[in-house]
Order: sequence, then structure tokens, then C-alpha cells
Amino acid sequence: MQRTITVFGSAFPQAGSEQYEFAYQLGKKLAENNYSVCTGGYGGIMEAISKGAYDVGGNIFGVTLENWKSEPNSFITIEIRTKNLFDRISKLIELGDAYIVLQGGTGTLLELAAIWELMNKNLIKLKPIICHSELWNGIVNLMNKQLELENRKTDLIDLAGSVDEIILKLNNKLL
Repeated sequence: MQRTITVFGSAFPQAGSEQYEFAYQLGKKLAENNYSVCTGGYGGIMEAISKGAYDVGGNIFGVTLENWKSEPNSFITIEIRTKNLFDRISKLIELGDAYIVLQGGTGTLLELAAIWELMNKNLIKLKPIICHSELWNGIVNLMNKQLELENRKTDLIDLAGSVDEIILKLNNKLL
């Protein structure tokens, strides 16, 4: 059975930018390693992940919103439409066998916090979470200090610096 990797990240990076190209290469590598990809279905990092997977024949889920003004990206092979933002986040979490969090803003922070808290409270099964970027390195390290003070789990998130490191960590945890 093919595993699905949900990837979170900013909707703003454009083709040619460092973040977009990183996400494109990651999408490609995920599909080449026989993973389906799942994103929020729109532009930026979501589009780059989808395009990378699409270009090598991958399976791409896009979880979109019924009343959103933007059009989904054209690389989605399966679109799942949701009524509101919280249903969308729930569906993205539900579909993932693992999660990758790339550079992003408050929406990406919300998605990471939701997964992290659901796992910390044992409300969903433990699954791999891998974050990439200096932003997440800082946030994860700061939060782990607080979680340690609270005697809570501090090993739920892996940090990775490259596409190859992300794939290696996924394969080690899922295969």
C-alpha cells in the first residue's frame, strides 16, 4: 500500500525561488520513493510539491476549500473539497501517514501546532513529523524546552536540512 505524505508550507513562493525549487525537488523525490503526496492544493509550496510529484508520475491529493477564491493548482490528481479551514486541516492530517513542514507563515504554524498537539495529547496515532527551515528549527527547539518543563513528549518532531535527509528519515520511519 502506498503511503501518503502530507506537506505543509507557504502559498506564496513563486517558481524559480529557492523555497519553490526545494519543494519541487522534494515532491519529485517523494514520488520516486513511491509516496503519494498531499497538500492544501493551491499555489506556492503546495504547487511545487504537486508539480514535482506530477512530473514523475506521482499521485497527488489536493485538499481544497469549497468557497475559496483561488483555483487549485493543475497538478492535483485527486481533489478533495472541504467546507471550511478546520475541516481542511483535519482532512490533511487524516490523509497523512507522515508530515513534512516547509517554510511558511501562520497557516503553516497552525497546521504544525495542530498535529503536534494532537499527538502530544494522544488524540491521534504517532506519525513522523519532519520540519525543514531555520524558522522551524528555532520554534521546535524553543517549544521542546517548554515541553520538557511540563514533562511532555519532546521527541515528536525531526529536523532535516535537505531533501535527501527528509527522504532518509521518512524511509527509516515508514519502511
